[in-house]
Amino acid sequence: MKITVEANVNAPITDVWRIYTTPEDIMQWNAASDDWHTTKASVDLREGGAFSSRMEAKDGSMGFDFAGVYTKIVPQKRIEYSFGDRTAQVEFESHDQGVNVRVVFDAEESHPIEMQRGGWQAILNNFARYAEHMART
Repeated sequence: MKITVEANVNAPITDVWRIYTTPEDIMQWNAASDDWHTTKASVDLREGGAFSSRMEAKDGSMGFDFAGVYTKIVPQKRIEYSFGDRTAQVEFESHDQGVNVRVVFDAEESHPIEMQRGGWQAILNNFARYAEHMART
């Protein structure tokens, strides 16, 4: 089953793309809630290139690596990647009010669909807020 989340980002596509794909920026926005954070990130933004983000609870109680391989890159338009036996696609669609970012990903079986959708949507919302803030500064 595929799950879709999306957010509109009121910023130029060049900023949106850079902030979505730069490790230093990823560490600022990649969390589903305030009690989690990303402690390190790496990006090799090319087809066949690897990415990884270390996500940890701020209290140190748990953490995990979200990692995979890019399978398709269309600059400022689309990123496709695989992570484990799952895949995801990120689409960037420019329009008059900024950029619509849509993420479609394979659901996993150990958590309810709505929980997965909610977590990925929260991360994308954090991205949108951060990107809009950074584009204004």
